[in-house]
Amino acid sequence: MRVQLGATQETLLIPLYGRAVETRKKRPMVADPKAVEMVEAIDYDFGKFDGGRSLAGSVLRGMIFDHHVAQFLSDHPGGTVVEIGAGLNTRFDRLDNGRCHWIDLDLPDSMELRRQFFTPSARNQQVAGSVLDTDWLEIVEQHPGPYFFIAEAVFLYLQEDDVRGVVEQLGSTFRGSRIAFDTAGKAMVATQRSHDALKHLAAKFDWECDDPRTLEPWGLRLLDSRTLAQQPAPARKQIPLPLRLLLPIAGLSSRAKTYRMNLFTLR
Repeated sequence: MRVQLGATQETLLIPLYGRAVETRKKRPMVADPKAVEMVEAIDYDFGKFDGGRSLAGSVLRGMIFDHHVAQFLSDHPGGTVVEIGAGLNTRFDRLDNGRCHWIDLDLPDSMELRRQFFTPSARNQQVAGSVLDTDWLEIVEQHPGPYFFIAEAVFLYLQEDDVRGVVEQLGSTFRGSRIAFDTAGKAMVATQRSHDALKHLAAKFDWECDDPRTLEPWGLRLLDSRTLAQQPAPARKQIPLPLRLLLPIAGLSSRAKTYRMNLFTLR
């Protein structure tokens, strides 16, 4: 199956391949056989990403977001999760508790590809559209609260004004809900062309943020912020000891220290 994706949308193939590579290991941090199935079905040069740290990094990033979603569903088993820029993520399949509601949102070309592998259901809806539009907000409102919004590796590719507009719109419509997204500091944005995966793609980061606390005037309250090296305790147990020992050292670089996974309340 050949893929035709826009420049930014093509980046969804990096975490997909990361999970597939991880799953093939003897003791994977994340087991995702669906990712293996999709990689084998898609006609794409995934090999250009081999050997880079970003594959493991994308898995570690996903583990942090998985943790936040799992905590939300533990507290609110019948709530609604909205995955902005769902790509080919398998998060619903892996975290579904049998009661939650889930909305996968992505641009039309990404959603067309997603629909080749995922079938919507009464509790899992697929929506084609841009996060910058507002039509999808009405769809979310038709689902039961409380709400958890997740935008993993999405906002980095938008202009700051657009990110702020999305956040403020969500805050005015879904006050009190939670939202999780990653931020990249100047050091990471400035060196992105040397990024072992992004250097093969045309997409680029357009927004930099060194300190997620500076976003609170947008109508946010920061609840948690961590680097890839600062894994939640349940996730840390899944990391092989050699990598677990390496992470604190790798996390000392200026680029690593300002790439953060953040959890906020919309207020």
